[in-house]
Amino acid sequence: MAPENPVKQITTAIDYIESHLHEKLDLKTVAGAVHYSNYHLHRMFLYTTNITPHEYVRRRRLTEAARLLTDSDRSILEIALLCGYESRQSFTDAFKHMYKKSPNQYREKEIFYPLLLRYTLNENATDTEDENDWRQKITFAENNDISEWMKLVGLVIDGFPHLDEKQYEKRLRESIRNRRALILKDKNTAVGAMAFDETTGNIDFLGIHPQYRKKGIAKAFCEKALYELAHSAAVTVTSFREGDKADTGHRQGFKRLGFAEAELLVEFGYPTQRLILQKEKDGGCPA
Repeated sequence: MAPENPVKQITTAIDYIESHLHEKLDLKTVAGAVHYSNYHLHRMFLYTTNITPHEYVRRRRLTEAARLLTDSDRSILEIALLCGYESRQSFTDAFKHMYKKSPNQYREKEIFYPLLLRYTLNENATDTEDENDWRQKITFAENNDISEWMKLVGLVIDGFPHLDEKQYEKRLRESIRNRRALILKDKNTAVGAMAFDETTGNIDFLGIHPQYRKKGIAKAFCEKALYELAHSAAVTVTSFREGDKADTGHRQGFKRLGFAEAELLVEFGYPTQRLILQKEKDGGCPA
């Protein structure tokens, strides 16, 4: 049985973290701010957001460090200390694990992209724990869905290295015009979205709101694409390579849906891998 989901308390914890990113932050401090035990905060934060408080802080700090590298003249040591690292070397090692470039190399490119943006949770979420008909509720997106879709993009940016939101919105408008953009909403909040090319069978974008990732929505989108839209017997997607420390679980999520490994790729200078999902005779995604 899933634990109670205290969204308001976790939102308060996120607010506290965001207000103190450049200060010393540990689980005990954040837990005290929301009047939880360390264990309870860790458990409920992970359940609600699919990421631990520690990992949330680490990725947000590295994201802000990347922003400072492109938008300021601060030294790398100064940025390292500001973001909670005790030395330039420890910061460089952590940064390279996530961004695949040293801070100097990243600064030279002068292009900012985030590892993780601030989470904004849906405090008015519908009780959907027993939902079993997501596939029927997925609809083609329209232009008036763009604002909510882009909010979702900000929440799932960790799954899309190098994504430029302004350029992405232009592509989204084209996908909507060509009826290649699918959306699922909880009332007015976008909780899932997919951009899909029915001719090639490629999933160009699949994002599920962190708060809703345990509810079978990704499977519903894949089934919709594979059995209702695709012209081929398979669909493909690109994701992180195995062992990439920047991955917060996206690759494993695709593997659980039955996607198999295909060729290794490099996209926008970032190492990725194509994954492929074959159609099953019974009309469901392998699980």
